[in-house]
Amino acid sequence: MRDFVNQKAKMIQPSGIRKFFDIVRETEGAISLGVGEPDFVTPWKVRSAAITSLQRGYTQYTGNRGLPQLLQLVSRYLNERFGLEYDPKHILITVGGSEAIDLALRACVEQGDEILVPDPAYVSYAPLVSLSDGVPVHVECREEDNFVLKPEYLEKAITEKTKAIILTYPNNPTGAIMTKEQLQAIADVIIRHDILVITDEIYAELTYGRKHASIASIPGMKERTVYIGGFSKAFAMTGWRLGFACAPAEIDDAMFKIHQYGMLCAPIMSQYAAIEALKDGLSDNFATVEEMRDSYDKRRRFVLHSLQEIGLHCFEPQGAFYAFPSVKSTGMKADAFADGLLKAQKVAVVPGTAFGKFGEYNLRLSYATSMNSLSEAFDRMSAYLSKL
Repeated sequence: MRDFVNQKAKMIQPSGIRKFFDIVRETEGAISLGVGEPDFVTPWKVRSAAITSLQRGYTQYTGNRGLPQLLQLVSRYLNERFGLEYDPKHILITVGGSEAIDLALRACVEQGDEILVPDPAYVSYAPLVSLSDGVPVHVECREEDNFVLKPEYLEKAITEKTKAIILTYPNNPTGAIMTKEQLQAIADVIIRHDILVITDEIYAELTYGRKHASIASIPGMKERTVYIGGFSKAFAMTGWRLGFACAPAEIDDAMFKIHQYGMLCAPIMSQYAAIEALKDGLSDNFATVEEMRDSYDKRRRFVLHSLQEIGLHCFEPQGAFYAFPSVKSTGMKADAFADGLLKAQKVAVVPGTAFGKFGEYNLRLSYATSMNSLSEAFDRMSAYLSKL
């Protein structure tokens, strides 16, 4: 049956995260610091809205674009929180942010187009570029630069085949953010070379000490940017699979057509839940968001202190809920370190190589788990390091 398999699908490697955690599931007593989702339950008001929609028999398809009320509320949310103005008719409700990224790439990429991927980056970007017949080009983001994309590295990576860049700040896996001034610096390069931006801002609500800035808010950028957001992280709604995309009219039209044929619409009960998350009770729901962010911040500081105590250097993450420490001082690469830690102490972390070629000495640790689990995990990591 191998001859029936598409060549691009053959070439794509399995997800480095999922492959690793298939092993974790089989390891009794393992503590996982790798799951990239909130450990909070979706707020009750949001769950209740979905239950009510089912009780009322709202189990049909919605319009392809999404429920009109939800489109209006997403437009209002982006304006109130980030100063972004999007007409609801150019907003598309998707099955998670992942579908939105896939749609944007399939709508824009021609065979051989080069798509820049700042590295380290979320695991799906480069494979999705390849599946869209594009060529992913990795642009190094260095720890000494706080994992910020520097304009000189961006400039160096651009060729006549460059069509777009995928940005993700706050960043998964590093926890890095970019300030408005830093975004302006790369925006100047992007505009000069006439490049499209696909910006994945799913962690926009999770920053510590500094408000999130979107590249779409930089003058001259909104008209060349596909903005992607969603409900998974800020509202603890990962399993609801609900995201959204905002794009210039021509790109929005292409994404909409692909969505019509490939997905049809996002689940109706998830959309009613999202309406509750964004409607008149907005302040109540954002109080819950604030509580989650405060809790993550406490864990973030605990993780940084614990890493320092066990002798592992770590850049201070300022967004999302990940730390990205280096294990270079141990003389080991990330894959060997993570494998040894899991086998010896049953602590699961993700090797940085899952996120690109520039993460070979780093680990991704998620602190979206309980303090008890974090404390026990670092006790075990300390024991592991003492024996190296």
